[in-house]
Amino acid sequence: MKFPCILIVLYTYHMIELIIKKRNGFELNKKEYKTIIDGFLSGKIPDYQVSAFLMAVYFKGMTTDETAILTDVMMRSGDLIDLSEIKGIKVDKHSTGGVGDKTSLVLAPLVAAAGVPVAKMSGRGLGHTGGTLDKMESIKGLSVNISKQEFIDNVKKHNIVICGQSANLVPADKALYALRDVTGTVDNISLIASSIMSKKLACGADAIVIDIKVGYGATMKTIEQAEILAKMMIGIGSKMNKKVITVFTSMSEPLGFSIGNALEIKEVIATLKGQGPEDLTALCLELGSHMLVLAGESKTQNEAVEVLKNLIASGKAYEKFKELVTAQGGDVHLIDHPELLPSTKFQKVYRSKKNGFIHELNALDIGLASVKLGAGRETKDSQIDYGAGILLKKKIGDYVKINDELAILYSNTESNFLKAMEFLDLAYTISEDKPKPKALILKTMI
Repeated sequence: MKFPCILIVLYTYHMIELIIKKRNGFELNKKEYKTIIDGFLSGKIPDYQVSAFLMAVYFKGMTTDETAILTDVMMRSGDLIDLSEIKGIKVDKHSTGGVGDKTSLVLAPLVAAAGVPVAKMSGRGLGHTGGTLDKMESIKGLSVNISKQEFIDNVKKHNIVICGQSANLVPADKALYALRDVTGTVDNISLIASSIMSKKLACGADAIVIDIKVGYGATMKTIEQAEILAKMMIGIGSKMNKKVITVFTSMSEPLGFSIGNALEIKEVIATLKGQGPEDLTALCLELGSHMLVLAGESKTQNEAVEVLKNLIASGKAYEKFKELVTAQGGDVHLIDHPELLPSTKFQKVYRSKKNGFIHELNALDIGLASVKLGAGRETKDSQIDYGAGILLKKKIGDYVKINDELAILYSNTESNFLKAMEFLDLAYTISEDKPKPKALILKTMI
């Protein structure tokens, strides 16, 4: 009866040595990282010791080799999805998160319509950034919780699935992220890289395109930070014989015009019909072209872009989105009639207070405003208002006059507008001089 207690003491004592080793800047090996992860998940190593270790990593960092080892150990902490029975190269896409970023919901059906299997597990909103799963759940009946076998079957039958992470897929990441979130260690490059890559690799992807957001509304505020993260993830992929392409994209302003779950689904539908915002369409063509080349469906990016444009023009991409919704139990009637998607009791117009050109439209403040309206979660237990959000009427470079409409705010709680308006006051910078155009695609690293 005393053996379990003795084991816990031994784990705890060894963990102290590992904390000190990392605190002093030394590398840990695979056996040591496995000890940490296994001990943490089994409860033999307490939260406070893992928290201390995470803080040591935050300050001392990890090499690419170390990060690859941690990624591998995390990846193997739960189920692995084997997609080998599905023909073709399976290509996944990941975004580091942004405001108005509904790219996955356009990109997945677009690429799947080209004949490339897209097996994607996505996440929910974090802070000011929206989540793909929350957007999907604004479609009545649609389920993002499917079994491992359903995941594989849907890809085999429809060439596409987008769902939530299963309970036993990379449990180490869930447990570690919960601690990182409350210990100020979220924005460490190695921990970000291992979190992203462990989940992508566990899902069975052969190749991965990663959209690294850079700017006000992104985790990576500078190109320099993004480059470090990109090199780390490319290095991890290389060590695991997976091809990784990273594309740096601007998040200096929201992507598209809609921020909020049902509002963004409407914009997804418009984009798949060829009527979407220029920036969202351009980004999907850029990322999608890399996916088609990686999958061997196109020889060059230019060729791939033409394929994707034709799929939009022919309606095949839109039909694939409807197929995705139907396969996962959603009411496809809402896709043909998006005006029936969730709406709100109240709306309020935000107007310009001066004449001039919009110089800045801070994505972070817009994202925080949408959370205040109910479109995001202020705590993990917050309920999402699927109809809430913001519809932008003007963006950077547009000329506006006093009292012009800048945005329309939507919420089912009228008192939410006051705080949201305060964030919009911070988001907009209007001046006399016209700003220089800002690039959307900043850089590509392979």
